[in-house]
Amino acid sequence: MDSEQQKSSEKLQKILKSYQRYYNVITENVPAPFTAYGEFLSHSEQYFLVKEAKITEINSNEYVYFYTTDSITLEKIQELSQFAWNNGLEKVKPDFSHRNSDITLIIISDNIAEDVLKQCKKIKFSKSYAFSLKGWSNFRLAVYCTKTNRTSSNRL
Repeated sequence: MDSEQQKSSEKLQKILKSYQRYYNVITENVPAPFTAYGEFLSHSEQYFLVKEAKITEINSNEYVYFYTTDSITLEKIQELSQFAWNNGLEKVKPDFSHRNSDITLIIISDNIAEDVLKQCKKIKFSKSYAFSLKGWSNFRLAVYCTKTNRTSSNRL
């Protein structure tokens, strides 16, 4: 393993370690072509004096996909983004207690062209369920180049 691949692997391990505190991180049997996958599932309820008098119930989720490579193009980033978005939407169960289910893609690459980093800011997906009455989903993208130590992300 050359030093560049070691660098991206080390960065991934640092990121996964920080995610493991709050997310269920899976590194085996993840959807291809991703390196790792994580999910954060939050469920909260509010009551009035007793549990039988439930006021509200809220579900908020986030699904995170990790991908490492030595070099990446804009077309590959768009392909991975679309795949992560579709795979994440399959997990969404919208109902009146569903607030949001966000999908995040984190790409760590050794070499990324400067124009590709700029174009990553334009990649976006969002979806609302029943005019947001049953929640919504947004897509987040973060790209990191280990060689130049530069990052890029979309608006979210």
